[in-house]
Amino acid sequence: MPIASSDQYRAMIDAARAGRYAYPAVNVSSSETLNAALRGFAEARSDGIIQITTSAARYLSGPAADIAAGAHAFALFAHVLAARAPVLIALHTDHATADHVDDFIRPLLAESRRRRERGKQPLFNSHMFDGSAVPLAENLRIAAELLHETSELDLLLELEIGTVGGEEDGINNEQVARERLYTTPADALAVAETLGTGERGRYLLAATFGNVHGHYAPGNVKLRPELLGQLQDAVAQQAGGGRGFDFVFHGGSGSSPAEIHTAVSHGVVKMNLDTDMQYAFTYAIEQHLAHRSPDATAESTAGVDKRVYDPRSWGRKAELAMAAHVQTASELLGSRGRTLACN
Repeated sequence: MPIASSDQYRAMIDAARAGRYAYPAVNVSSSETLNAALRGFAEARSDGIIQITTSAARYLSGPAADIAAGAHAFALFAHVLAARAPVLIALHTDHATADHVDDFIRPLLAESRRRRERGKQPLFNSHMFDGSAVPLAENLRIAAELLHETSELDLLLELEIGTVGGEEDGINNEQVARERLYTTPADALAVAETLGTGERGRYLLAATFGNVHGHYAPGNVKLRPELLGQLQDAVAQQAGGGRGFDFVFHGGSGSSPAEIHTAVSHGVVKMNLDTDMQYAFTYAIEQHLAHRSPDATAESTAGVDKRVYDPRSWGRKAELAMAAHVQTASELLGSRGRTLACN
């Protein structure tokens, strides 16, 4: 199947909401991790979302050191490979802060516009604007501009209100005040008032309920997924019913199954997965190289089994390990065996 069309992506979100499940949204940073995610979704027979951050895009751009170019090149590569997957794959950009709206999001939107003019699907299906570091009014002002631009192209916008703790991709909120980790009903009402609830353009909302990036021992992070239900209720009462928000779960590594299921029951349709995926991928490489010759050095390969160091040997093990983790996530989130690819 080709990358999901705009209509198919919206149908994926609608199906998840109606079926009370969510899609794993797997962060990748290389062709190997892309292949791992594609393999995992294919083997789980699960539609899914693959995404890159600005720093992953910079890494992918090589010596060009251009985040928009890296994202563009990645998307073209993904379009080719995803066409051979038996499930629908959506492409998303993750955590573009306010200082990367003009050098990341908008150049990619411009490329999607050019592609549509040539009768092609957009480059990405959705883009995240992370305005959590600026005041809420400024966050929503920029989000409203971007929602207008994305809706013109039939794309989805993702935005974040509240603050996800911890550190990811160079965004460090490790010292943020605990109360900022919980979105308030007033915040949710401000979103609905400024952006509407779908009538002005489709968007996904990353509302925080104690989320922290990284992996922590159980009990160290105080998640309150029931808060999402309170946000839905506040907006429903104000707006007189309606669909409510399509939520995104950030900072979910190490969350308990009960916490995840509660979040999904209150409208989470997308759960970002990064830390656990990185660990699964890299740990497999570590285990592989643990069996290398103790006498091997960068200067001398005497007595070294080339098969140990061939990037394809450790890369394949890493891909398989990460793909297995994608399957586990699909099972946990309820997307296993659910694909709209045949529709």
